[in-house]
This record gives sequence, C-alpha cells and structure tokens, in this order.
Amino acid sequence: MKIKISGGAKEDGIVTGNAYDKYGSKNPIVKWMMNGFESALSDFVTKAEPKSIHEIGCGEGYWVLRWTEQEINARGCDFSKTVIELARENSIARGVSPSIFQPCSIYDLEATKDSADLLVCCEVLEHLEDPDAGLQALKNLAFQHLILSVPREPLWRALNFARGKYIAQFGNTPGHIQHWSKQRFITMVSKYFDVIEISSPLPWTMLLCRPRM
Repeated sequence: MKIKISGGAKEDGIVTGNAYDKYGSKNPIVKWMMNGFESALSDFVTKAEPKSIHEIGCGEGYWVLRWTEQEINARGCDFSKTVIELARENSIARGVSPSIFQPCSIYDLEATKDSADLLVCCEVLEHLEDPDAGLQALKNLAFQHLILSVPREPLWRALNFARGKYIAQFGNTPGHIQHWSKQRFITMVSKYFDVIEISSPLPWTMLLCRPRM
C-alpha cells in the first residue's frame, strides 16, 4: 500500500511520521524486517480479536487504513497536525472518511473519547520526553488489549551504523530520545500493565498487554 509520508519533517522541533517509506521500500533487508514487524503485529491483533482499534501515534495512517480494509472499526491520532493531514489525504485516496484521523497528543488522551477494544502504540514511546506519563495516559483508557513496540537497543543503533546511517549520531535515528533493551522495556511496561506475550521481530520489542486488574 503506497502512502504519502512526512519524510521526517519536524513540528515544534519534533520529528513527525516516517523519515522514508519503509512500507514501500524495495531494499531486501528493509522488506524482510518490515515483514517480520507486520507478522508480529498482525498475530497480536488476531489474538486480541478487537471490534475496535485506536492507534495512538498513527503517523501517516498506514496501519489504520490496513485494518479498515479488513473491515475493523479503526481510527488513529497523532500529536502532529501536519502528519494527520497526510493521514487524511491517504484515507481520502482510498475512499475512507478522513474523520477517522484526529490530532491528539498521547498525554491528552481521554477515556470518554479515546478508548477502544484494542489500543496500539507502536514506535511512539522512544520519542517521548516522559514515557512513563505516556504509559499512564494509556492506562487511564478503557481497553481489553494494548500493543506496544519500541526499537530494541543497542541493536537498532548498531544496524543503522552498519548500513552507514546517522554515523555522527552513533546510529541513533533522529527523534529517538529514549533507548531500551528488551528486558528494560518489559520491566518498565510491567509497572503499568500485565504483559501476556512478547515478540521480538528484528530489531524491535513488541508486547501484547492487558490492563492490570
């Protein structure tokens, strides 16, 4: 599925959306990694069996539109108004109502309007100055399952460095200000949610969680 992307544009000094079209990349290594990510995410969504999905930090809307094609009631939000406009353009191009995309920061989520059977928050927490506040905001919503993912460090930076990217930043992707190993991420998330399954599509850590009773 071809979509318009932000190209890593900044809003209020923060990198938004995707720096490049990783979903449509013809690079065999990128394709292999994205296939692994998609397989892990799709597996978790299937296990959650949601009637509704809200993606927090939806970027240009790739996954929300994929789920909509599968006839799942899906919607998305992102802090960036610019990237939400791109998501709306992508939805219109596919005959989907642009109203399924709304601007909203993870810190401003409200239970009355932002809850869903399944919350998805992938590739977001590494961009936050206060990831604990972000997790607390997710915890305050009503949901049955939550999917989280972040880059697995230091592997992520090592792979960037190996392919000659972001050398001056020691392989750190622009906008990534938090860095977790697999175990450190699990430990942090476990303070807020019950982690029921762990997946490690290279080079990410992905967790399927339930609200703590």
